Amino acid sequence: MKGSEAKMTGFMEGADKRFVIPVYQRKYDWKYDNCRQLYEDLKKIVIDGRDSHFFGSIVSSVVPNGSKIEYHIIDGQQRLTTISLLLLAIRNQIANGKVTTSEEKLDEQISQRFLISPWASKDDRIKLRLVKSDRDALVKLFGDEEDFEQGSNLTINYQYFCEMVIKEEIPVADLYAAIGKLEIISITLDQSDNAQLIFESLNSTGLALTEGDKIRNYVLMGLPAQSQTQYYDTYWAKIEKCTGNDVSGFVRDYLSIKQQVTPTISNVYKAFKSYAENVALPMDTLLADLLHYARLFEKLLVCKSGLKSKKLDDCLYRLMRLEIVVTRPFLMEVLRLNQDDKLTVDDVLQIFLITENYLFRRNICEVPTNALNKIFLNLNREILRYDNTADNYVKKFIYALLSKKESGRFPDDTEFTEALAVKQVYQMRGKYKAYLFERFENYGTVETKDVYTHLDNNIYTIEHIMPQHLNPAWIEALGVNAEDIHATWLHRLANLTLTGYNPSLSNNTFAEKRDAKDGGYKVSGLKMNQKIATKQSWGLPELEERNEEMIALATEIWSYPQTDFKPVAKEFDSCTLDDENAELTGRDIVKYSYQNAEQPVSSWADMFEHIIKFLHQKDKSVLASLVYGNSELVSYVSNDPNKLRSAMKIDENIYIEKNTSTVLKMSLLRRIFALFGADPMDLVFYLKDDENKKDSMRLSAIAEIFREWALGCEHANINIAKCNRTYTRFTTTGMSEILPDLPNAPSGWNTDNHYFYEIVNRSGKDMYIQFSISSRNITDEFRSICDRINQFYPAKMGKEDWQWRSPFKTKTVPIDADLSREAIFAVLDTCMAEILAFEAELTQKIKIQ
Repeated sequence: MKGSEAKMTGFMEGADKRFVIPVYQRKYDWKYDNCRQLYEDLKKIVIDGRDSHFFGSIVSSVVPNGSKIEYHIIDGQQRLTTISLLLLAIRNQIANGKVTTSEEKLDEQISQRFLISPWASKDDRIKLRLVKSDRDALVKLFGDEEDFEQGSNLTINYQYFCEMVIKEEIPVADLYAAIGKLEIISITLDQSDNAQLIFESLNSTGLALTEGDKIRNYVLMGLPAQSQTQYYDTYWAKIEKCTGNDVSGFVRDYLSIKQQVTPTISNVYKAFKSYAENVALPMDTLLADLLHYARLFEKLLVCKSGLKSKKLDDCLYRLMRLEIVVTRPFLMEVLRLNQDDKLTVDDVLQIFLITENYLFRRNICEVPTNALNKIFLNLNREILRYDNTADNYVKKFIYALLSKKESGRFPDDTEFTEALAVKQVYQMRGKYKAYLFERFENYGTVETKDVYTHLDNNIYTIEHIMPQHLNPAWIEALGVNAEDIHATWLHRLANLTLTGYNPSLSNNTFAEKRDAKDGGYKVSGLKMNQKIATKQSWGLPELEERNEEMIALATEIWSYPQTDFKPVAKEFDSCTLDDENAELTGRDIVKYSYQNAEQPVSSWADMFEHIIKFLHQKDKSVLASLVYGNSELVSYVSNDPNKLRSAMKIDENIYIEKNTSTVLKMSLLRRIFALFGADPMDLVFYLKDDENKKDSMRLSAIAEIFREWALGCEHANINIAKCNRTYTRFTTTGMSEILPDLPNAPSGWNTDNHYFYEIVNRSGKDMYIQFSISSRNITDEFRSICDRINQFYPAKMGKEDWQWRSPFKTKTVPIDADLSREAIFAVLDTCMAEILAFEAELTQKIKIQ
């Protein structure tokens, strides 16, 4: 393997060179954002007068082929292809007279130096040989525009570059010169090198720069040489130290605070660079702010608040042991508010303790965690927005948490105690189990034990008082119901304690465990064992008594907060795009919020245009594929405005119908969001007052009853996170055997499962349950099963390129006017009987076939 610095153009130049993308490589997939970033970087080279710009590395295997030299590209095909598209755009715009340059015959020079071999055969003339699925699209870019493949990323990006060249934000000669200043590391493999192994290591091991490394390079390399050392010592070295060298994780939290959007960990550098350029702060100011937050991050990391509060530092340590990082942006803001003298130390302590209680109660009650990121991301802003001040912050904080519903809820005492009483505590994840026993041992005393360290070092272990394997003595002691008692109580909280002498206690009788000189309960130094040591026997009465005592203590340790705060009435009603039952006909929109950014609008059409154009700028391939493909949206998206009643221009040759009802606009947006992989819950509409709130309240009440039924139904596995007022979604064991989960292949609901039974609640007057399937990311085998289901139960949307199917639904039945739970439960039980019969029949038909 050999590596050397090279100019990108020097690497590409030569009529005898061919650049081959091996068949195992993926398609070209750089998007608009990638190309825009490259163009902006080239502009900076020109404007700032830079001599060079590092463009990454290209790894290739050199394969002689007669008079040609083939470079098989192992890594770097996206860069190489994109620069080729940009050079082609420059060449063509000069040749077509769209731009001019003083450099004579620059178009021919570009063509013959970098793009084609003029003396080669027709099929071999283009030097870049892409994978087959991209090759035709590239070849057509060298020909007539009417033959372009409009849905291809290659075409979309080429057209973007053509637009930029024609705009001449910088002269075309300067743009071409800037390309010549791009530097790469060219790595060529020897014949003995395993190209595939090297490709895998480049893409999956620690050899690549971390996001934090890229940010450091971005920050420091742009500074004059004499300033780099100064900035590194003054800011960056301290940031690395404060964050324990987890700069990537810290910057992700920092951006979450600043932008109210959490970037993926693999996208932190790009997000930071965009943020830095948008805020346009002097670099020392930006670094000073980063360092300020890094010091707050450090307090969470090392569990030292610096506020002279042992209770607070102990709480920080417990939160650190739980390894829940989504709370960090919020907790950093709480510490900042304390530094700004807006929160007292006691305020901070109360907030951290309540956060701890909230997290643990949810874990015991097995509330899904997928809502936590958004909750804590927005929590500080939500609290401040109640009255635009930090006054009564703790009271508002409690109100905000208690107002969360469903997957965001704060379990109350009833839910918490019922769940903890029957929880198989011994089988909990280690970090939560250790946390629970540390709290029971150390709560309410200053004479604390280092439970965590002793558990980490196996000095302490968790002891079953009634042993895991019953011997005759224990069976006799427990009585005739010994097996039932053992099966019910073995792993529950009431039968567990801490000990440093587990091996010596083992399966001994209770009296032997209690009275042992070495480690017996009577001589134990652990508070948890003092009450156990007073018992004469250990059976069902003692288990029930200890269960009541520990559950009562648990409600004290993890107390449910109370507040007398009440916010003033909302200025506007709101709903999300995900809420399909929101009645929007006749309602006026005032503003919308997408990904936490608010935008006033004058009409639904105004909002519709804003959102479509915003999504299109993020990925231009989606709408292009609708225009030039066969889609169910063909009546609403077109490249010809004359085919639409009232065409709204989104981009060149992309129009969308705007003369639609509000209901249809919502339907179109939901389908388009699915194609972009966007979350409809991120789009919030703010509406003028609704004069008909009774219907809305009834629909919400019905949805709550549906969820309650699903939670209690033995056949239904509800996914609360995917429920809303319109749909209550669940799976069943029987259907999951027919349509198993597909891990790491998210469905249209962003779940591993690609089907749901949906209890549909549209009008509040009647309901039914439908069986819905998503085709997003399914395997060929899964699709084959779906096709077989469609043979027996044809769906209305049965075409080959289907995205959603609903091949079965139950009878539509009325909903009790008085919302009697018993009556609604009975209706749902009848629907479930239909579902079970459907599944049994389907299973039999599939087997026979």
